[in-house]
Amino acid sequence: MRSPILPQRHFSRRNFVQAAVGGLALAAAPGFAAGLLATPPSRPLVFAHRGASALRPEHTLASYAKAILDGADYVEPDLVATRDGILVARHESNLIDTTDVARRPEFASRRGKKMVDGEWHEGWFVDDFTLAELKTLRAIERLPKVRTGNTLYDGQFQIPTWEEIIDFVAAQSAASGRVIGLVPELKSSTYFRDAGLALEDRFLSTMLAHEYTRRAPIEIQSFEVANLKYLREKLGRRANVRLMQLVVGGDVRPMDVVKAGGKLTFGQMTTPAGLRDIAAYADVVAPPTRAIIALGADQRLAKPSSIVDDAHQAGLLLHTWTFRPENRFLAADFRDGNGENARNEAGSVAEMRRYIETGLDGFFSDDPGLGRIAAG
Repeated sequence: MRSPILPQRHFSRRNFVQAAVGGLALAAAPGFAAGLLATPPSRPLVFAHRGASALRPEHTLASYAKAILDGADYVEPDLVATRDGILVARHESNLIDTTDVARRPEFASRRGKKMVDGEWHEGWFVDDFTLAELKTLRAIERLPKVRTGNTLYDGQFQIPTWEEIIDFVAAQSAASGRVIGLVPELKSSTYFRDAGLALEDRFLSTMLAHEYTRRAPIEIQSFEVANLKYLREKLGRRANVRLMQLVVGGDVRPMDVVKAGGKLTFGQMTTPAGLRDIAAYADVVAPPTRAIIALGADQRLAKPSSIVDDAHQAGLLLHTWTFRPENRFLAADFRDGNGENARNEAGSVAEMRRYIETGLDGFFSDDPGLGRIAAG
């Protein structure tokens, strides 16, 4: 049974802050972050990918609430910047796929084209909106043909700020009596820096100002390199903070490397030597799932690669992204006969368990409740 979700009006910032204050004794307690930051963790950590995005529209407080209720260890806000420099939770700067902006005639003139991370995109972009304007928009489901149930929530929820998310998670931690980590990703850092909206110091200012995030487990992610090195320099080696280098494969280069005219590729970064280089500034490497166990020509899982062991040999934890519960996203080993868009909970759990057997330390899931079952 799906849990009820409160209307957006119940998610007031003042209520979050009041509840969070009551939880500061928990946050201040010795070993507050120790359970989730054990190295290596006693069982894989479950990261709620954009919240419980298989069950609620992504990057909404409702999605984070569902993820926490379902047992996620961490919730993930992807962070981008508004025109007035406020960090908000969206997976990309383009608002077209996850908000109702296209239905808003008052913003029709804002539609345009921009190059983001080396590719042209058309739509409405977060850095062309003030926070006040953005707050008039409402979230919609990204995959309406796949997750039709989520469309029932279209138009109900606002786009939350980074500060509101911290307040919310602090309140949820106080109410539940358990530690809930945050795993923010700084999106398109080079793009926002070029726009005069550099994310890093804005992010740190909010994180370090809040009692909860000064003590709760935090894993900061990026596909870029320079920003993680900058964060390491600023933060040092804090007991509650890890830095996570996201990677893909092949000849793709991080965008900051491209901007600087460098040659470093993600493929080079995931060699044993490259992983040792990552360990100089980060704590975690995070490749996609199929870099750990690839699909064969028959779309079934092949033999595991060495990347988990290589990461551990380099002194890194390894987390992976992303498990999704619909047949279309599963390896052929685990699909059932109910159609490509059908939820397949048993198959999803079985696939996650196959990957857990490789010794990985954590994973992102669109359905963290199933992830919790798989991880134990």
